[in-house]
Amino acid sequence: MKPFYLTVSVLAFAAAMPAAARDQIQITGSSTVLPYATIVAEAFGENFDFPTPVVEGGGSGAGRKKLCEGVGENTVDIANSSSRISQSDIDLCKANGVEEIMEVRFGYDGIVFASAVDGPEFALTPADMYNALAETVLKDGALVPNPHANWSEVNAALPDQEILVLSPGTKHGTREVYDTKVIIQGCEDTGAMAAFTASGMDEDATEAACMELRTDGRNIDIDGDYTETLARLDADKNAIGVFGLSFYQNNTDKLRVATMSGVAPSAETVASGEYPISRPLFFYVKKAHIGVIPGLKEFVEFFVSDDMAGPNGPLAEYGLVSDPELAATQAMVAAETPMGPLQ
Repeated sequence: MKPFYLTVSVLAFAAAMPAAARDQIQITGSSTVLPYATIVAEAFGENFDFPTPVVEGGGSGAGRKKLCEGVGENTVDIANSSSRISQSDIDLCKANGVEEIMEVRFGYDGIVFASAVDGPEFALTPADMYNALAETVLKDGALVPNPHANWSEVNAALPDQEILVLSPGTKHGTREVYDTKVIIQGCEDTGAMAAFTASGMDEDATEAACMELRTDGRNIDIDGDYTETLARLDADKNAIGVFGLSFYQNNTDKLRVATMSGVAPSAETVASGEYPISRPLFFYVKKAHIGVIPGLKEFVEFFVSDDMAGPNGPLAEYGLVSDPELAATQAMVAAETPMGPLQ
């Protein structure tokens, strides 16, 4: 027998529904997860007696907010996300009556830096990226406004090419990993973090100072998906764009990828942890909709099945790094286990 609060939530859902319930699964969120979810949705529609789910983009944060708008057929069922849900998202969900969420980690992706395929090669480090993009850098022992105009000024081993980076905007799930594993890491590696702290800043102020990127046109935030980044790079061959590994792998005719800390990004180096900038990929399921929206549980189980998300499935062919703990995720989905408190 289901706990009483679950019964209440399902009854509240049913009360909000018109006579004929929606029968098509609604999915929104991350542009990184979008192609994977689309592949699964199309295969689901072809192989099950349910309509093909509707999959839309819009960004990880926007998708999670839509998931948390409430319960009922006028709200989405699944939010795709290339970063983990935040406590503020969970609080918004609870405020709007979304009491239980299933967190489904289905694989991994890497974040890569790529330039025009016919341009020079780049061998980058987080320190290089910080010194190229930060508003304030450490130079000759002092914190100064970033003076660097060319990559060769950042590191003599880099090409003598104008600095122009197309960074993921703040709506991207990619941005959180980019800030943490590239910008903040670079701030630490260059000594700027220690200098900020020595100037009297507390931990929060130091982190904020590290993440302050220059606004003089050397860094451009891209709020759209990776296709917008690619279009901007096509328009300016001096640019370096930030992409997901799978997007790069599907555009190798247009892009030349950089190494990061001496490691070339690949499914193998991401899976092993050797490539330093990788991230888990998630989707979040509104548990109150399971058993109400036809096919929702079947779709989630299909998504994380070996046939789809396993190392030999179509998602891996597209560029997904299969989760070595996929069996545990499958068991969680089968049991409809909601996520616990964030650790």
